[in-house]
Amino acid sequence: MPPPRRSSYASALQAFNPGPWTRAVKWLICACAGVYVLELIGFRGLIEQYLGLVPGLVIDRFYVWQPVTYLFVHAGFFHILFNMFVLWMFGVELERLWGTRFFLKFYFICGIGAAAATLLISVLPFSFAVPIYYSDTIGASGALYGLLVAYALYFPEQPVYMYFLFPIKMKYFVLIIGAIAFFSSFSTAGGGIANVAHLGGLLVGYLYLSYLKGGGFHPLGELKYRYLKWKMNRLRRKFDVYSGGQPKDWDRH
Repeated sequence: MPPPRRSSYASALQAFNPGPWTRAVKWLICACAGVYVLELIGFRGLIEQYLGLVPGLVIDRFYVWQPVTYLFVHAGFFHILFNMFVLWMFGVELERLWGTRFFLKFYFICGIGAAAATLLISVLPFSFAVPIYYSDTIGASGALYGLLVAYALYFPEQPVYMYFLFPIKMKYFVLIIGAIAFFSSFSTAGGGIANVAHLGGLLVGYLYLSYLKGGGFHPLGELKYRYLKWKMNRLRRKFDVYSGGQPKDWDRH
């Protein structure tokens, strides 16, 4: 069942006030905050080395826990503040919709999927992949991008404020940040490393939900469906045809 439509102003306000913490969101925020406190009291070097995601260590030394633990490590106060804000803002509504168990499952699938994308890109024979192999990726952003695409699929018309200034529908917001992550992934700067994880989490979240929705994943069928839907809507606008009209509307058109 599609979500109910809301007024733009009320929806924008609700996007920043989803309500009290749900169980899984509270657990995740507390876990990230606990790791950050350990970083502050002097364990940052050890935590980032052993719990952050370094593809070279995962592949060469079999640090197989890193694709999970990197989600709880953050580089600084504003890094963890923004990530936990996004987790609260979008996560609580999804957890209420799905339940705690499925929410946690989806969160870690996206986070581990983002790590897998980073590992895969790091071994490619291209110049932009070399720094990724030896760099430390940390933060919950990969999982959060999966939550963002899920929120866009369930609430596509929900307005949010991009950069806290410009109201934009959620479906367009996710397309924009996905495009930014894609093109930034080819950068040789540090931002390119993080955006590989962002893009990986976004794609894994979308593919997983598409798989559940259709009983399997059929990429060509999905693309064909999206194209036909776009073409049909374009023809309706061109010929001024509206669905759900009264019988007398047919004569008018």
